[in-house]
Amino acid sequence: MEEPRHDTRGIVDPSGLLSRVRFRRHAPAEPLRRYVEWYWLIDWDLPGPYASHVVPHPAVNLTFQWDEDEGTPYAELTGVALGLYTRKLTGRGRVCGVKFRPGGFRPHAPGAPVSRWTGRVLAAGEVFPSLTGDTARAVVGPARDEDRVAALDAFLLALPRVPDPRADLAVDLVARVRADRSIRRVDDLARDHGLSVRTLQRLFSAYVGVSPKWCILRYRIHDALEHAGTRTDVDWATLAHELGYADQAHLVRDFTATVGVPPTAYAQAEREDDQDAPDAPDAPDAPDAPDAPDA
Repeated sequence: MEEPRHDTRGIVDPSGLLSRVRFRRHAPAEPLRRYVEWYWLIDWDLPGPYASHVVPHPAVNLTFQWDEDEGTPYAELTGVALGLYTRKLTGRGRVCGVKFRPGGFRPHAPGAPVSRWTGRVLAAGEVFPSLTGDTARAVVGPARDEDRVAALDAFLLALPRVPDPRADLAVDLVARVRADRSIRRVDDLARDHGLSVRTLQRLFSAYVGVSPKWCILRYRIHDALEHAGTRTDVDWATLAHELGYADQAHLVRDFTATVGVPPTAYAQAEREDDQDAPDAPDAPDAPDAPDAPDA
């Protein structure tokens, strides 16, 4: 499997976030990589509150968190977030997250379809009874990344994983949707893989948590967000056509509904923020960027 990516897809105002936190991605142990995309670690020490916003990927995240000024470490499971995900950061804290590959969570929790967790944030112990407060402290307590990663590996490797060819198929299908922008219609994806549309929809509900159409649309928005945040000469009509929208108006409506502002307004705000943003805190791995809370 590929190494963790170094892009900022899905992050709203990535420069603002990365100027305030230390962010790193690490690969999991080799036996986990088929279903776990990466671990993501964030530490912060802020003089005032800051709200981070993410347009989530179609992925389930397991997070170990410690708001150091407010209480003890804890763990949460976050299903696929259907709308904009917001996390308020205050004081000192840290998060150690597990981003499962889209389609890759079900083998670790085979008792329920992944759609059961969609749009939900719940105590991780409700899904993994073996996870305790001691587990959370073991993950977020150490100062060194290597020790946090080792604790995440130890917890996940101890979980029973049920081999499931349908999970492998779901992982491969979503990976293709993400990488191949020629996939614009659900029936095209189904036909290419010898499936009926209904079978494909049931597979995505059970293993991804959202529909194949939702995945296609979400990755389009990620592309548009990336263009708006990194380029100054975007031809929105051309981009809409390249992403498979009927016209520019459809792209603008989807972007605005998801991010909260039109793409041109977002692009303008990003350019202004880049000029005003404080220097990023020192960190060995600071160039890496999160995806979601879904980071």
